[in-house]
Amino acid sequence: MTALVFYRSSFVNSPIKVAFFPDSFLEVNGAAMTCRRLVDYAKENDRPMLVVHADKRSREWSDGCIEYLSLKRSPLAIKLDEELAYDPLFQRHTNKALRALMDFRPDVIHITGLNDVGIVGAYLAWKLQIPLIGSWHTNLHEFAAERLKKLLRFLPAKMANSVVGLAERKILDGAILYYKMPKVVLAPNQELIDMLGKGTNRTARLMARGVDTALFAPEKRTVSDGIFRIGFVGRLRPEKNVALLIDLERELLAAGEENFRFLIVGEGSERAVLEEKLKFADFTGFIAGEELSEAYANMDVFLFPSETDAYGNVIQEAAASGVPSIVSDKGGPKFLVEEVVTGFVASGLPDFVRFTRELLNDRARLERMRIDCRRSALSKSWNAVFEGVFDAYAETISLSRKNRRVDGNGRNSE
Repeated sequence: MTALVFYRSSFVNSPIKVAFFPDSFLEVNGAAMTCRRLVDYAKENDRPMLVVHADKRSREWSDGCIEYLSLKRSPLAIKLDEELAYDPLFQRHTNKALRALMDFRPDVIHITGLNDVGIVGAYLAWKLQIPLIGSWHTNLHEFAAERLKKLLRFLPAKMANSVVGLAERKILDGAILYYKMPKVVLAPNQELIDMLGKGTNRTARLMARGVDTALFAPEKRTVSDGIFRIGFVGRLRPEKNVALLIDLERELLAAGEENFRFLIVGEGSERAVLEEKLKFADFTGFIAGEELSEAYANMDVFLFPSETDAYGNVIQEAAASGVPSIVSDKGGPKFLVEEVVTGFVASGLPDFVRFTRELLNDRARLERMRIDCRRSALSKSWNAVFEGVFDAYAETISLSRKNRRVDGNGRNSE
């Protein structure tokens, strides 16, 4: 196949056309929500975009300047989470995606992860010689390690840790190799920017996330009973380290604290254990919209013990609701907390206990932190985030032009 060159001389009067291949789009998670918001931004600002994603059925349709191609996963798809899956036969859709790209004629292709949809997007970017940009949304290596650790509980600890450590390193090596394909890599925190920049030798840029400060707001609070509510929102899965909530309750009770309850939002395999072990907890299951915003606003502190998250949208949603967070010192959420102003960074269970007790017993301090949380959230704009993404698209195209050395067959000889 002859390489197609879609480059143009200027984008001043002609918006960049983006072919977007998100691996998580319709699912209920932070990465999918961010991808949907990026598409919404493109539509609102009349920026042409082709969105290729997995769905329960294959179809094509348009909505203003946005064109959609949904592709059905096969019955052999491997379940990775409640909704996310990997289809080893997804490449059967390659020709359909190719035709959509030929019709749309994108200037850049954007992939979001090492999964079936992204692999098709990366392959077609290479095949058609279209500049490729990749964004990192999930610490896949750490997620996989946590799942594997649970599966290997029957082994001696030393042996299990050795196997888990090896698997985590190999998955990370594979992910870094995959992200060497794009010209530019976007990541949600400085730690990942440094790791990917060094590992891939590619340009690495920040892609933060915004928050809806109209949906999430302190005014949504509906409780005034004086009970201190400790909140969690997210998947109730091992990689979220939610078992720490059980240990936290035990330590609080041992310290003589009684005026508290947990407010836990979400579904997952750990829910049954949490319901069995926690004495003072309310479970909402999965909720969204106004019901979710009310739940956030009814919290007094937000606990996020996950050690594997690359970002943590829930931290910003809590802050917009006027709720300070206590997060782990491992992973991306620690970059979203200003210590002692909008929350605390904990190095282990003793810190989670200490910081929770400090806020439980000092309501004046809690009130000051509530105000600071809301002020911080108001400075986070989705528009600013996505303007930066479109700047990165332009940079990707510029780098591709600069480095492009074409041989006699029309192939990029980089």
